[in-house]
Amino acid sequence: MSITPDSQTPRALFAENAWLPAGWQRNVLLEWDAGGALTAVTPDTLPSPDVARAAGPLVPGMPNLHSHAFQRAMAGLAEYRANASDTFWSWRELMYRFAARVTPETLAAVAYWLYVEMLKAGYTSVCEFHYVHHAPDGGRYANRAEIAERVVDAAMRAGIGMTMLPVLYQYSGFGARAPRDDQRRFISTPDELLDLIDGLRKARPEHGALAYGVAPHSLRAVSEQSLRALIDGLSSDMRRAPVHIHIAEQTGEVDECIVATGAPPFAWLLDRFDVDGRWCLVHATHVDAGEVAGLAASGAVAGLCPTTEANLGDGIFPARDYLDAGGRIGIGSDSHVAVDWRAELRLLEYGQRLARRERNVLAGEARPQVADRLVEAVLAGGAAATGRLTGALRAGCRADWIVLDPRHPCIDAHPRESWLAGIVFCEHGASPIREVYVGGRCVVRDGRHADEERAFAAYREAMGELLR
Repeated sequence: MSITPDSQTPRALFAENAWLPAGWQRNVLLEWDAGGALTAVTPDTLPSPDVARAAGPLVPGMPNLHSHAFQRAMAGLAEYRANASDTFWSWRELMYRFAARVTPETLAAVAYWLYVEMLKAGYTSVCEFHYVHHAPDGGRYANRAEIAERVVDAAMRAGIGMTMLPVLYQYSGFGARAPRDDQRRFISTPDELLDLIDGLRKARPEHGALAYGVAPHSLRAVSEQSLRALIDGLSSDMRRAPVHIHIAEQTGEVDECIVATGAPPFAWLLDRFDVDGRWCLVHATHVDAGEVAGLAASGAVAGLCPTTEANLGDGIFPARDYLDAGGRIGIGSDSHVAVDWRAELRLLEYGQRLARRERNVLAGEARPQVADRLVEAVLAGGAAATGRLTGALRAGCRADWIVLDPRHPCIDAHPRESWLAGIVFCEHGASPIREVYVGGRCVVRDGRHADEERAFAAYREAMGELLR
């Protein structure tokens, strides 16, 4: 399978119901070009007899704005207490040991299976926050972009859109502390990372399904000087490319930043850099009221990964205040303890309910249905974080969508206005996702990916090597 459309693929589809920017619309005709971009989306129309009909209601494909593909291989393997006080930082020790075992071949197999899982869950694009660059001893591969190319190839084979984000990781902590031995696979200078990006873009050029950005890992892993060198060193055609960074995930990180710089992470970043709509602040868990207002006003996207943040004991993002301030959000599966956008949205709302002891916390005046407001928000914010035209069924966007099962109990037995609420907040029976289209091509049919058996077999073999 390849994500590249071909001239034999039909380029029109009729849906009795589709979620458009204005909400649910009836009798929608979608048309797209050979490159996989929508050319027209027309509601309240009747198609010619030769146009294919969707098997159920259509929803735009979901962008996944934060992924560490190699961590899929350790999902479920760190759920035991290894320390008297088990926190994110003790989990990180386990993760580093696991990362040391990854090879280009095993990562390619793990990533391929992960992207098949994402497609089956309804993610049609992914932002890969990629920081395993080098050999286990820290030595450089002959091809500096060796592992990144394997990950890009896995995405293209699976059929998912990708924004590849090579990561700058230079230090072990604030104050430009020297990197630890178990971080040596990640470490690069700004010039080395820019060279890696240039080589990667030449070997795997951008197209409708593939884009590039850059990711300074975190404020503890870069300095002001190296972050500026990275941003300023991007080629002219990447000046508006996405910039993703981990920020304020853990209280310990926030405390260290205040000691080292005199300010909490987001306030420090906003004061020194032109943080705008191309930035994605991943996690942003611990922000105060002033930072919430500043983050919302900047236009940056808060990249939330609720299942990972809960798994690691990070904390709860102040989503109510942030959304009410006009802030933008998107969701990611991060460490892949769950690969399900519905689970991310459910936990996002439930975390607010537990913290505030209220219900339907993230509903809005224009969208009283919580699921409607969240789906609308994360489609738009996720699309912005990808730097690609996706996340909506409208002309000019990628032809990416999910076909829901019309016989699913939360659709067949529910009124249309509660369909999204049903599939997000109710866990009844099989997945409600029947088909998935990326760039106008059906990559999941009847709940199955065409290559999932071979992908899983390769994943099993890779896991055997990693756990040996």
